[in-house]
Amino acid sequence: MPTPDSLGLIAGNGRYPFLVVEEARRAGVKKIVAAAFEHETDAGLAEIVDEIHWMRVGQLTRLLSCFQKAGLANAIMAGQIAPKNLFDLRPDVKSLLLLARLKKRNAETIFGAIADELAGVGVTVLPALTFLEGFIATKGLIAGREPSAREADDIAFGFSIAREVSRLDIGQTVLVRKGTVVAVEAFEGTNEAIKRGGALARKGAVMVKVAKPNQDLRFDVPVIGLETVRIAAEAHVRVIALEAGRTLLLEKAELIAFASRANVSIVGG
Repeated sequence: MPTPDSLGLIAGNGRYPFLVVEEARRAGVKKIVAAAFEHETDAGLAEIVDEIHWMRVGQLTRLLSCFQKAGLANAIMAGQIAPKNLFDLRPDVKSLLLLARLKKRNAETIFGAIADELAGVGVTVLPALTFLEGFIATKGLIAGREPSAREADDIAFGFSIAREVSRLDIGQTVLVRKGTVVAVEAFEGTNEAIKRGGALARKGAVMVKVAKPNQDLRFDVPVIGLETVRIAAEAHVRVIALEAGRTLLLEKAELIAFASRANVSIVGG
């Protein structure tokens, strides 16, 4: 796809939106219009985009209107909306109608419905990994030492469990130690699952994170960043195994350096 001149950015929390802006600019995007959310988006984003429109989670009419008025044809969703905020919506009328149509309410169904609404006003939601090819996890050792034979067995076991848990739409991360599942991610999110699994394993746990079997790559792409690795190190997790080709490494160079210093191996599988 040729690089668009302008881009809409639906900006959640964390560093992900900043990375998208940096790489989109590098690719030649001239104008970036951000939809930012109160109590979610980092206010510093305003300094690197051309326009920023602040709104509450649930103000769908405002989101559609600001992109439509800017004449945008493409947008990217980048950064998480905290799960608790998906259950604490203050929706406008359009959002209420959208939610009423959904049999299941989770990140995938809600953001998928929003993407359909954007398509209705002529805005195509691009895959969340657009412009970010250099930050995607690759197969093999990414950081740290080679896993031991015992850890390699736990990685293989963890992938089989994580893929099944993900298929059931429970979560995308599991923690394993010596062939035992010590934590499964659910509503609490990856970082809290790491803390819980690390406390139960005490030391030497292996973390495995996967994408859903039919993951919509326009949103909800598996991501790890410096904070994830820091929490894993504090929880005495020794290996982080990721699904290669479908997981984003935020702040990649810093993440690899920190993981190596913290004696945490990162592996793509």
